[in-house]
Amino acid sequence: LDSYLPRIAEALERHRAAVLVAAPGAGKTTRVPPSLVDRGRVLLLQPRRVAARAMARRIAEERGWTIGREIGWHIRFERQFTDQTRLLVVTEGILTAYLQQDPLLSDVATIVIDEFHERSVHADLGLAMAKQAWLARTDLRIVVMSATLDPKPVAAFLGGCPIVDVPGSLHPLEIEYGPGESTARALDVVLPRTRGYVLCFLPGAREINSAIAESSEVARRHDAELIPLHGSLDASAQDRALSPSSQRRIIVATNIAETSLTVSGVSAVIDSGLQKVASYDADRGVDALTTERITLDSADQRAGRAARLGPGIARRLWDARDRLRPHCEAEIHRVDLSALLLSILTWGAQPESFEWFDRPTDDRLESAMTLLARLGA
Repeated sequence: LDSYLPRIAEALERHRAAVLVAAPGAGKTTRVPPSLVDRGRVLLLQPRRVAARAMARRIAEERGWTIGREIGWHIRFERQFTDQTRLLVVTEGILTAYLQQDPLLSDVATIVIDEFHERSVHADLGLAMAKQAWLARTDLRIVVMSATLDPKPVAAFLGGCPIVDVPGSLHPLEIEYGPGESTARALDVVLPRTRGYVLCFLPGAREINSAIAESSEVARRHDAELIPLHGSLDASAQDRALSPSSQRRIIVATNIAETSLTVSGVSAVIDSGLQKVASYDADRGVDALTTERITLDSADQRAGRAARLGPGIARRLWDARDRLRPHCEAEIHRVDLSALLLSILTWGAQPESFEWFDRPTDDRLESAMTLLARLGA
């Protein structure tokens, strides 16, 4: 990817915005943001807290930087940066809060929105609010990065900005299917055929704990350590799953490990094909988590984790004839929008006239405004 950095710099020079599409494992998160700090502070938006910390540590290690000095993070309940920090990794709610406090983001030179294809409500809102700061300032730059995004709508939203497409180069990947297999059975199949870590994808913490209990005997036979990785673990437990180990590891994770997180040494992936998704329950007036099939782009992202360092195996626990949806639906069309609208109102805009990247339907906006009124907000 380093050979594309001059093209990104040139696009920003000409247009002050660029959309970067790079295959998983190309190194976009660790290489692009640090290359942009010459103009001033870079704000790197990462969807998840564990990814924000891990990415900051990885960049610090590669650059010889110090956490809290040249690079740092600001995530919910945790700040690790100073006024001198040049690259600040933030999670989605933090970017929104910054924009509410200072709509022009006066002390930021470049905003980098990573993993935009996940289309969380905060990423959509962050892009829309950042665009207003970008229009108001002549020196603010925006980079939107993704692995599987259709870049044209984003480029159009940012005034027809350039698209930089970086081709990927994965090692050979063998994809096989084991419909209905348990995680333990799938581990028994792949462990003797690979030497590296195995990364297992399951929908949630309950399923992860159950799979770890069922797979303990298999892990013991292959002298491997079973490690959980999900959002409800505390920071030290999450960091442990990402730290190097001399012992072989089986990391059992949610889709937290699907994109921006790099779990080193993985040579095999076991994919349940399931994920937990938040969607609005109109009867109860709240968001509820439901388990559903993953999309094709998610399945490809997960499989690709096995072929970053060398030849890999991806074992999918569904039938090869099953047809997956190509892309996931943007969160903005699924979840309760009342908190989002409150953010927009706090920022000083009206939801009806707000320049959305992807506008929700009028009835969903009206429903969210009605809820805010009922709550006395």
